[in-house]
Amino acid sequence: MGRVANKVAIITGGASGIGECMVDLFSQEGAIVIAADINETALEVVSKKENVYGMKLNVSSDEDWASLAKEVNERFGKIDILVNNAGISSEKPYQDINLDDWQKMLAINGFGPFAGMKHVAPYMAAQKQGSIINISSYTAQIGQGFNHYSASKGAVRAISKAAATAFGSDGIRVNALFPGIIETPMTQALSTSKELLGRLIQATPLQRLGQPADIAKAALFLASDDSAYITGAELVIDGGFSAQ
Repeated sequence: MGRVANKVAIITGGASGIGECMVDLFSQEGAIVIAADINETALEVVSKKENVYGMKLNVSSDEDWASLAKEVNERFGKIDILVNNAGISSEKPYQDINLDDWQKMLAINGFGPFAGMKHVAPYMAAQKQGSIINISSYTAQIGQGFNHYSASKGAVRAISKAAATAFGSDGIRVNALFPGIIETPMTQALSTSKELLGRLIQATPLQRLGQPADIAKAALFLASDDSAYITGAELVIDGGFSAQ
């Protein structure tokens, strides 16, 4: 039996990058996985995988979240796991960030996880168990990135701890992961500069960039019963970069 056998998991941003890696790993470990994503073309591809069901979701839409949570619960009878992974990034310097930039970033990266918990937690509470994993960033823990991206990931850090205390009595665990720089389509631009890539690797104690599997395996642990007494925890996965 797999580590999440017979569990129903919603993974946002599940059609590519870290999210797709999580979808693959969770399904291999026995879960029924809902890959929720806004990219319909990519969803068609992941939906062909065994025990994976693609569903369109705009994480910044309260209405989309309400509809998806209701549909998943009615179709599969429960929701055991929620991974709030979907997000966007930006390299725009702080001098050029305007209110529209700020609001879009916070709507997707901040409100998205909040809305997911808002609409999924009641179903978990009804069954007195559930595991929520929110994906923040190492930039929320160190003084790096004076921009709207770091602000959005700081919001994820704060609401994760608040949710852990709010939902604990309902048997719901809430934990957060803090990835460093992971090789995904979102960070692919970094590979265009060998000099920058070399500096980042040199500055990382483990001397490599992270891989999607590094994050997926940590999420699997927090989703499984192996972490039954862990909530409100923060796990940094950055090869030691922020420990310096």
